[in-house]
Amino acid sequence: MRSWTLIGYKMYTLLSGLYRYMTQSEEYCVVILGLDDAGKTTYLEAVKAAMSKDYKRMDPSRITPTVGLNTGQVDTTGISIQFWDLGGQAELQTLWDKYYSECHGVIYVIDSHDRDRIEESKEAFDKMIRNELLQGVPLLVLANKQDLPDCMGVREVKPIFNQSAHLIGPRDCMVMPVSALTG
Repeated sequence: MRSWTLIGYKMYTLLSGLYRYMTQSEEYCVVILGLDDAGKTTYLEAVKAAMSKDYKRMDPSRITPTVGLNTGQVDTTGISIQFWDLGGQAELQTLWDKYYSECHGVIYVIDSHDRDRIEESKEAFDKMIRNELLQGVPLLVLANKQDLPDCMGVREVKPIFNQSAHLIGPRDCMVMPVSALTG
């Protein structure tokens, strides 16, 4: 009788371990940063709509400035990505570093139509990228609002942010043109 109990226990342990292994998903956290009105929340809405079958995208005209944090989650074939869209107002930027230790990637959104604030955006970027907690963390820089006339293209944005190449270091980094509004 005792041996059957032991065999049953071992079988249960084996099957439950196999079940956990087969149903586990890798979880990643990505922070979305940038100045206020750069289009971070609009971008997050576009990602959720594109990657989640049943998600109905929020009307962009109803998106308001983020005060604190917006979150979104996308699940795909064994991978779960949690997005943290952090407010970009100057007083909220001081909170960004509270999220760095948990993140696996950074998306930095630039309003490529707002030439007057590009230097302010670059300063916020430099402060963010200097943080030791982000050392080696992959970085995606999005030149947003490419749907607007007279916006800065990647060829104009990239040299501005490449001035920080020494801070970016050997991490994976890419600059891409996007329109969060039109997809």
